[in-house]
Amino acid sequence: MAQEFTDRDVPDQSGRTFLVTGANTGIGFETARVLAQRGGRVLLGCRSEERAAGAIAKIRAESPEADVEFLPLDQADLASVRAAAEQAGAEPRLDVLVNNAGIMGVPRTLTADGFEAQFGVNHLGTFALTGRLLPKLEQTEGSRVVITASLAHRGGRIHWEDIDGAKLYSRQTRYRQSKLANLMYMYELHRRLKARGSRTIAVACHPGLAQTEIGRNIPLIQAATPLIRIFFNTQAMGAWPTLMAATAPGLTGGDYYGPRNWEVSGPAGGAWSSPVSRDPELGRRLWELSVEMTGVDPGI
Repeated sequence: MAQEFTDRDVPDQSGRTFLVTGANTGIGFETARVLAQRGGRVLLGCRSEERAAGAIAKIRAESPEADVEFLPLDQADLASVRAAAEQAGAEPRLDVLVNNAGIMGVPRTLTADGFEAQFGVNHLGTFALTGRLLPKLEQTEGSRVVITASLAHRGGRIHWEDIDGAKLYSRQTRYRQSKLANLMYMYELHRRLKARGSRTIAVACHPGLAQTEIGRNIPLIQAATPLIRIFFNTQAMGAWPTLMAATAPGLTGGDYYGPRNWEVSGPAGGAWSSPVSRDPELGRRLWELSVEMTGVDPGI
């Protein structure tokens, strides 16, 4: 396995099927583009059919034979998550679920199910989609669940007594909570899959600092980006850790990948995660809370 992984290291993916969430733009689009270019069948999980069609057109302009398809998915609505899982579950096979979709720094809003939006979309939507698709994934040896975290998880904590932010809300505090939850979930999922001897593994990744749309609600990021652009990954480079997590040979699960240059930019390799994210007791508590909130029990 390359420790300086780029898109050039992605092996042939012919015969494999991927679901990439949030695939119409940013890291998700770049991930879907490379996977399709390498011969994989790629389902683009997106809210907007129009934007998904634009992404598909771009992919096919580069790779005319690309096997790509729109899959309606809104992670702010558990009914949409359920329908998306049913559609993906009808595929002949599903090799990799790339949980990439997310939001960042939005004002306090609620999802269709009444959850604080950043926790609801970034974590609960990911938890519900993954839980519903695990039976399908486990039918294929070597299948993977990829979960996208962030450098921001390092400053995060789970607000157990105010999970929806009704008492106190800060855009960045709640984003950090959601990204910590993503990583805690990956480690707990890995522990549970390993305990049952599953053929499916769970891994996580983060893009470092990449020039994507996700920071559009943060004025400081928008102002700073032109000044420090040379230190950021491009969108294509930001996808390298995701591509590594999804395709690198020899992964055994429970690992975290990010850019090698101070975890900010450059080729992908191993990344550092906080002790809190790896705490088994907190992981179990988050799992149980997520089952209670979503009504989705993966049964492992």
